[in-house]
Amino acid sequence: MNECCRPDEKVLMTKATGSSSPPSTPENSVKERHSSARIEGLSLSNFDQLMSPAMKIQDIRVFVATWNVGGKSPSHGLNLEDFLQVEGSSDIYVLGFQEIVPLSAGNVLGSEDNEPAAKWLALISHALNNPYHDSMHSSDSSPNSKHFKFNNTFHKQSLKTLSKKLRAYNHLLKDCNCSWDNPMSNKRKERKYGDPCASPFSDGDPSIDEFLSTTGISLPKRLNYRLIASKQMVGIFVSIWAQRDLVKDIGHLRISCMGRGIMGCLGNKGCISISMTLHQTSFCFVCSHLASGEKEGDELRRNTDVAEILKGTQFARICKSPSRGMPERIINHDRTIWLGDLNYRVALSYEETRFLLEDNDWDSLLEKDQLNMERESGRVFSGWNEGRIFFAPTYKYSDNSDSYTGETVKSKKKRRTPAWCDRILWRGHGIEQLSYIRGESRFSDHRPVSAVFAVKVEQKNKNASKFRNGFTCAGTRMEYEVCFPQMHCYYEL
Repeated sequence: MNECCRPDEKVLMTKATGSSSPPSTPENSVKERHSSARIEGLSLSNFDQLMSPAMKIQDIRVFVATWNVGGKSPSHGLNLEDFLQVEGSSDIYVLGFQEIVPLSAGNVLGSEDNEPAAKWLALISHALNNPYHDSMHSSDSSPNSKHFKFNNTFHKQSLKTLSKKLRAYNHLLKDCNCSWDNPMSNKRKERKYGDPCASPFSDGDPSIDEFLSTTGISLPKRLNYRLIASKQMVGIFVSIWAQRDLVKDIGHLRISCMGRGIMGCLGNKGCISISMTLHQTSFCFVCSHLASGEKEGDELRRNTDVAEILKGTQFARICKSPSRGMPERIINHDRTIWLGDLNYRVALSYEETRFLLEDNDWDSLLEKDQLNMERESGRVFSGWNEGRIFFAPTYKYSDNSDSYTGETVKSKKKRRTPAWCDRILWRGHGIEQLSYIRGESRFSDHRPVSAVFAVKVEQKNKNASKFRNGFTCAGTRMEYEVCFPQMHCYYEL
């Protein structure tokens, strides 16, 4: 007898296919049709639609600005509201300054002068936490005016206290918050943070009250933006501010400084790098002041500064989660933004540069921009991005003037070829630059440069383990037999 299956195979197959089941009855037919319908309605490809994703994406806006203030302390008439574009209301502000103190031997080698840094903090907090329209329509004599001047008398202890008061739960921001995923941990975290928008000055500190009265600054009772981090290294100063609702989701705050100045190690040049996480996304902000000079070959020194910063900057290990390692290097972060006075010049003579500037031929000038040339050659900032420049060179201007120094200074030794020294670059996915502009403040010989980014942040989805639309794993049960494909054998015919 010709068989396509052996008898023992037939037994197994008939168990699986049900071919040896009892004679068909109306009840069995209905049962088979219902089982078939359940199987047809169940498709493995539909599981992705039924299950919620483990992560969801949150879009935030990050404002980044860099400004070399030429060793000048802030004075009356300084309009930070225009500089910070407070009308745009970003979620995070990253503000980097260079030369907040003169780069003299005393400031480089001596004790750090923190008075200018505290003044900048007070000015920034005043601008961010006062409604734009209120200050726009207030008179110059009003405490809320955007134009106010500092009293000449300062107390260092008061300024240090102000800096500490503006910080938002600094000890908690430095902690690892990976373990705060269960309800009990979240409750503990909320109790520790308290009200994130409550004023830090509600305790009536007399030293703070005295400082605010002498500066003419009035801070609101409830702060919309809190200071996340601030750090000074000689003349470099960086501060990060966040909307109050984001404070509780920021963690793993770490700061690293590297001097690249005198002898390759002092802080008159170098960088301050700040690492942090927002939800599940890591950020790194690098504020730098690179080697100066417009002689041929000086751009190679700047390249070396960048290479040493990338190689030598390392952040401490503070993450306690075994399943989530925090990046220890700058380039390992999810989103990285580099800002500062990078000091790259234009590889043209002063006369050639002036000729192109008079014709507003910025495209020809940018072709000779050292940073563009070095990046295109692959010698620096490989893998980094910069938005297209549609503004005039930001350096060097005469004091309180819209004229470059060469137009007002006859000495060739003192004049400088105009250049785009002040730049902002970024690295990583999920970053879109919305604007890249310069400010027009005459406060220093540099014009400030700012950029606004739309940044995607990964956030844990609390419903990741649940089905959407009410579906659950505890659905209608199926007989296991109907999960096997129907197999036919000529032996049965």
